[in-house]
Parts: sequence; structure tokens; C-alpha cells
Amino acid sequence: MAIEIKNNRFHIYNNEMSYVIEISEQDDLLNLYYGARIDAEDIRLPSRGHNIVCNAGDSNVLYSLSVLPQEYPSAGASDFRSPAYEIETDKGLHTPELKYKSHKIIDGKPPLEGLPAVYTENDNEAQTLIITMSDEAHGLEVRLYYTIFENLNVICRHSEVINISNPYMYLNNAQSVSIDFPAGEYEYIHLEGAWAREKHIDRNVVHKGTQGFESRRGASGHAENPFLMFFDKGSNEDYGNVYGISLVYSGNHRFIMEQEMYETVRVQAGINPFNFRFKLEKNESFVTPEAVMVYSSNGFSKMSNTFHKLYRTRLCRGKWRDKVRPILINNWEGTYFDFTKEKLLAIADEASKIGIELFVLDDGWFGRRNDDTSSLGDWFENKEKLGGTLAELANEMNKRGLKFGLWFEPEMASPDSDLYRAHPDWAISVSNVKPHLCRHQLILDYTREDVRDYIVNRITDILGSANIEYVKWDMNRNMSDVYSLNLPSDKQGEFYHKYILGLYDVLERITTAFPDVLFEGCASGGGRNDAGMLYYMPQNWTSDDTDAVERLYIQYGGSLVYPASTVGAHVSAVPNHQTGRISSLSMRGTVAMNGAFGYELDLSALGDNELNEMKKQVEFYKGIREIVMTGDYYRLLNPFTSRHSAWMYVSEDKKKAVVYYVVKEARPENEAVYLKLKGLDEKAKYTINGETKSGRTLMNYGIVIDSTEHDCDNMIFELQSM
Repeated sequence: MAIEIKNNRFHIYNNEMSYVIEISEQDDLLNLYYGARIDAEDIRLPSRGHNIVCNAGDSNVLYSLSVLPQEYPSAGASDFRSPAYEIETDKGLHTPELKYKSHKIIDGKPPLEGLPAVYTENDNEAQTLIITMSDEAHGLEVRLYYTIFENLNVICRHSEVINISNPYMYLNNAQSVSIDFPAGEYEYIHLEGAWAREKHIDRNVVHKGTQGFESRRGASGHAENPFLMFFDKGSNEDYGNVYGISLVYSGNHRFIMEQEMYETVRVQAGINPFNFRFKLEKNESFVTPEAVMVYSSNGFSKMSNTFHKLYRTRLCRGKWRDKVRPILINNWEGTYFDFTKEKLLAIADEASKIGIELFVLDDGWFGRRNDDTSSLGDWFENKEKLGGTLAELANEMNKRGLKFGLWFEPEMASPDSDLYRAHPDWAISVSNVKPHLCRHQLILDYTREDVRDYIVNRITDILGSANIEYVKWDMNRNMSDVYSLNLPSDKQGEFYHKYILGLYDVLERITTAFPDVLFEGCASGGGRNDAGMLYYMPQNWTSDDTDAVERLYIQYGGSLVYPASTVGAHVSAVPNHQTGRISSLSMRGTVAMNGAFGYELDLSALGDNELNEMKKQVEFYKGIREIVMTGDYYRLLNPFTSRHSAWMYVSEDKKKAVVYYVVKEARPENEAVYLKLKGLDEKAKYTINGETKSGRTLMNYGIVIDSTEHDCDNMIFELQSM
């Protein structure tokens, strides 16, 4: 790993990857190369189209920013493509032109103030290049940060925009990353969806013009996950140059790809400029969220495993980062709001018998909350409904050998709540305009310090009142009526971002105060399933859809970037509450054993046969969860393009593996399936189903599955090297 400077070129590289930046004779910062390892001195920029717009002040120099690949392109400085940033000074100037000023290199990786980010545990893991660019005429300075890891093909980027001399200026756009790729044939994948249908893979060809995706919901959103795969046309799991970009941010985002007249493609990712206008007083700065860039020269699989290892070990934090997750039972789909202490304990009794380790009490335990129309914000236990205190209920669970967890939705307030009646100004709303309700609730204004303090104090009191070892943090609606009574008129454009900063402040304070609690993020399922939340909560409720078939798509798509250790996956009742589909308990268990495993149904209503099968599932999962949490992940059969789905995990030392196979949609007279495995030691011998086979045979010939198919057929194979 090194960052070298020679002949006005920065070479950022490790053993497998290079990123090359050049300072031009005009002091512009140009991107020369990003990809597999090269020698930086051996490359040059191609010459084309330079007579379109000449360099300012010298008509004899054929030099045009409109075609040059730039690191952080300006708006108005002869480049007509998408800018990486846009400003407006107090004088109305909005055409800055940044020039190279200085640079420095530091060991390790600096944190981002107020924002989640990947980190290092010692300075030997990474190096960081900080390049300062400036435009004194516009009173502007921008610092570009590049951190490269020694043992992972990862570059982390963010930007810092500084008002150095204006009385004030407005920042109207500030992207975290901008890269200009050379002419070529490219494709991209994004993860699209909706509530209960998150992270579906959508693959497209990059074409002339601008394309991309975004969120304007105030959250990263169900519809578009803040993640992009950009790759050579025809790339697959094992072949091709692949560039993954993941935004460590939980709010409005935008990813765009712009292919211009000479076929080059500009890729940008960062905060969505929609309704974004951030005022910077003199000497104030704005820090963009971090963009994590992963490069693979060997297809999708290597990119995914790089993200998995990085996010599992250098984004997630705390006690639970490296620990297997407890198997849980959540009462939500079993009881919804209609529960008593006796009912909860009846479920807990059965959970204890089959080896479950954690009981999670979901919505309905506080205020007068017997349906979804009231009491959000009134975070006081309902002793009458609970038949006592939370401490007493937690004690009962602990007597049964179960940890106890609790659901919260701390960002919301019901109009029918004591909190809202006392503080109507704490909710996001426009003065003298009837607010738009969603799920009978409003959003609390987390830009306000008093609101944040109230939430921190209430949750602190609850968590300190009982032996609560798990928290499910929910957020069930997107933003409307976006306005804050706390912000002056010239700062209303800061709301979306300041809300997220306020959320991060609350999460940092609470998770720091309760380091032993396992926190799980949720937003109507996957509405905020992003890298930013993983910094505070090492797992996320992946989707409200617990149907096994739908989860094949959701979990397969999410695996492109998010490790299994962060994926909440539960077995629920049939007919499924979201789709009405009936699938076998065996299939439901197999699909759910790919993350933080649990159940979400009324165990006390089940017969002995189902409970005995669940007991076997629990015992089996306990034997494999270490490899699921920490192993390398390989996608084998794609449910989006196949009637089957298959995937596997391989331990870091390649001595153990677990392989999953599911029949999504059977057909008569089915073909035999040759399930070719991946990631094994080709020279090793593995035992599988009582047989011994070599790694090379299992990877090149595969496991032959030739039985007659039925819907919901599923198999799990365990491999152990000899």
C-alpha cells in the first residue's frame, strides 16, 4: 500500500489496484486511471476534442475541461457535464473554477465529524491523501479525501467544502465522489424496490445521456438503495472489471451516470441536490458523506466479499461486531397489538423449550398504544397492559433463559399523544397548513436539540429501568411537509441533511450509553437499510416481507453489498401475512438461516410436530451461524433468472463450507442441476453427505441434484475438509 507523488501525479495503490490523479499544467486535477494495478508513469491522457472550448486566457492552447476527466468538476468552468458541486456567493457568483493548491499524506484514516464512516484500528491499515483545491476569486476551498486500504481493494472518498472569504455562500450541491471513466461499453446494477419488495436487482446498459437513481424521501428508502455497481459489459460473478460505490448515509441520495459525446462516462454519488441549499458563513465548512469504492478485477463475487469484510469489521462497531447473533422470537406477527403478559409468557415458554435465546416485545407496550393511531412519543410503560413493569417482564424472560428486547419508534409522534399535545411545534409541519399524516403519525424535528435531548432521556430511562439487551429501532414513514420552526428561512434548505445529522447524534449518544445492547435498525423493513445505519446498529431488519420466496430476491440482492451478519431474517406463519403464500416450514427455515436468524409467529399456537422441527432448525443453525456470520459468500444460482436459488458460505481458512439450494418454482420432468461450488481449496478433500470429494471436483463438476422437483424443496449441505 502506498500513495506516491511523482511528476505531478498521485498514484494511490496497493498490490491489486491503482488510482492515478494528475495535476495538469493549468493546475486542474484530472483522473487518469482507476482499476487493476499499473505503473503510473506508463499512461497518458488521450487527445480528443480539445478545440471545443479553450483554456481561459490563452486561445493558443487546445485544452478543454469539457472533455477532460476531472476529480471534482466545477459548474461553469467550460465543462458542460454534471458538476460535483455548485455554489452561490453573497454576490451571486456561481461559476467557480477550482485549482490545485496543496496536498498532504497521513497514515490511517481520519473520522468524519458528525457522520458515520469506515474506520481503522491502527494506522498501518490505510493511508489517506488529502488534496486541497481553491478558487480565491469565489472565496472557496475544497479538500478531497482519499483513503486506500492495504489489504482490501477499497478507496474511501469524501469532500469538505469551505467558505474562506465570503460573508456567506450557499452550497447547492456537493457530491461525495465523481469519477470519469474512459470510453467503453458498460452496464450497471442498482437495487430497486418498494415496501416489502426491497433490494431487487435491476441490470441495465449504460447509454448516451444521463441515467441513475435517487431518493427524495428523507431516508435512503425502500425504492432505491444507496449502492451502485458499474462494470464492463458482460461481467458476471467471476469475470470482469467491477466498481462498487456504497454511500455511508441514511438520507436523500443521488447516483448518476452521464455518457457524453465522446463515450466517456461520468459517475457521481452523494447527497441529493433536491431541496438542498446549505448556508456557509465565512470560515464554515460542509463535509459530505463518505463514499466507499470497491474495485474487483474478478467479477461481482470478489467485490461483494470485499464489502462484506470491510463493513462487518470496519464499519460495524462495538461488542456485537464480532459476535454471533442470538436466535430470537418476535411477537409482532404472532399477536400484533393484542397481547397480555400471560400470552407473552406462553410464547416465551415454547421459545425456551426449542432453544431460542432472545424474546423481543414489539409495538404496543407503551402509552395507550392498542393500535397504530396513538401514543408514539409517550415512551412510558403501560403497566396495566403489561401486567406489571418492564423490569418484571424482563425478569420473567430471564428466568426462562431468554434475553429480553424491546421495540421503539423514537423519531415519530402521534397527534393523539401527550407529547404532541404538549409540544406540537416539535413535529415537522408547515405553519397554518394541515399536516399530511402517514400511519397516523408525524415526524419529530431532529434538527432541534431539545427534541433530541427528550428522546435520548426517555430511551435512556427505559433501557436503564430493566434488563433490556436488544433494541429494534423503527422508522415507519417518509418525510412530507418539510419545514422546521427551528430553522430561519435562509436555512430551510438544510433540513433534510440536518435531520440525518440529528439522528446520528441521537444514535451515537444512546449506543455509547448502552454498549452491551444489541441494536437493530428498521424502517418499515428495509426503508433505511444502508451503510450509515450499520455504523450504529450492526444489523438491520431487512424487510417486513417474511415470505420465503420473496426473501430469496431480497436477500440475494442485498448480498451484493451487505454482509449476512447484518441481515435480520425470520421464519413466520403461513399463509404469509404479506403475500398469502404457503411455503413449507423447512423452506422458510432454510431461507431465514442466512443472517440474524429468528422467528416471528405465535409459538404457543403450534403443534408438537412444528415445534420439534423448529427445535431442529435452532440446533442446526447454532452449529453453522459462525460461518454464516463471518464466511466468504458466493452466489451460485440467481433467483431473478432461474427457477432455483443457491448460495454458500466458506470459512476464511477454506476448511468448512455451508451450501444452500432452494427450488423456487418446480416443473415436471425437470432437468438435473449441476451445482458448481466456489471458494473452496481445490487441492483439499471435503466430506459431504457421507462422501469424500475434492475441492476441484466440487467447483468444476459440482453437486448433482437430479431428484424430482417440488415447490419449496430445499437442501443444506455441510462441507468439512479432511
